[in-house]
Amino acid sequence: MNILMNAGPWLPVPPPGYGGIENVVATLVPALRERGVRVTLAAVGSSTLAADELVSVFPEGRFAELQKPYNQVMGLAHAHQRRVAELLRERDFDLVHDHLEVVGPAVLSALDGPPVLHTLHWDLRKHAAFYGSWPASIAVNGVSSAQLARAPDALRAASLGAVHLATPLAGREPEFPRGEHVVVMGRICALKGQHIAARVCQKLGLPLVLAGPVCGLGGQDELAAVLADPDHDLHGHPDVRYHRDEVTPYLDGDLVRWVGGVGGTLRDELYGSARAALFPLQWDEPGGTAVVEALALGVPPVGLRRGCLPELIEHGRTGFLADTEAELAEYLLHVDDLDPGECRREARARFSPGVMADRYLELYAAAITRGRRGLRPDAP
Repeated sequence: MNILMNAGPWLPVPPPGYGGIENVVATLVPALRERGVRVTLAAVGSSTLAADELVSVFPEGRFAELQKPYNQVMGLAHAHQRRVAELLRERDFDLVHDHLEVVGPAVLSALDGPPVLHTLHWDLRKHAAFYGSWPASIAVNGVSSAQLARAPDALRAASLGAVHLATPLAGREPEFPRGEHVVVMGRICALKGQHIAARVCQKLGLPLVLAGPVCGLGGQDELAAVLADPDHDLHGHPDVRYHRDEVTPYLDGDLVRWVGGVGGTLRDELYGSARAALFPLQWDEPGGTAVVEALALGVPPVGLRRGCLPELIEHGRTGFLADTEAELAEYLLHVDDLDPGECRREARARFSPGVMADRYLELYAAAITRGRRGLRPDAP
């Protein structure tokens, strides 16, 4: 099979730190290539992921420009996707696996090209006008059943199913001694609920480490510079205001710490040595990469019962699911009752790259068959 994997123009693959979609692509492509799939990667030029070919428009990622007004950045995704369209006219591919939000399927649906599978990584309440009139020629998959359940009818009718996210950490032997800290790993924003984690851990006297960028800003010095400059593009950004107003009051440098964005070995060590991973989500998380990473490292996840979490965590065996903040606090006191080995075994069985790749190969075959027949997934 010969496929075009469209990661988009925002971050290199793999990303140096935070980068949800790019991490998914970086996890999937090696497993596909191990199974004999030829992969042409459409991403930015600084991508280092091994692929059969790399195609790019921009030498570096354009993620930072997403914070600018729409009329200043609207051409970035379109410039990237125009090159994808040119490539499809120049070459023969069996399938396009697309990850570029809205612009990807909008352009691909207008081409007389190979079948397309578009992966939905985000909140499907966005882009109601587009999702509500989804192009019938584009097959989709979600990253959880909970995500697809909230999709508009036209989008759900084009769905081939859900594929849970995976992590290369699945199957590794324990590397880090267990510490006392609790960790929240991910972008600092109101939807992730870091202020709730800080409040709970402060009340319980549990050391908490918040790890993740604020609006792409990787550390305190960068954030301080933005806050000190009223003319900076990010000065009034909701995530910056959230960190300043809701998170900073809890930061004492001792019990509650923010370490900024972390990556590589440092990230694995911080995560893998945690006593628990906390997910006080304030929205219906569609994918849950950080959850499967915690499981793979043998770190029990404790979260609110929202979005995809009930699909990923077996309450009382591989983690805890709470309905209230008070329950969240109570379950944190019992994480030592859970077996880290059960968490790792669950990740190996359900969230390894090979499992995800095999599931995608099933969906690729279904999308190709659907494209040949010109059928929607629900057609007889």
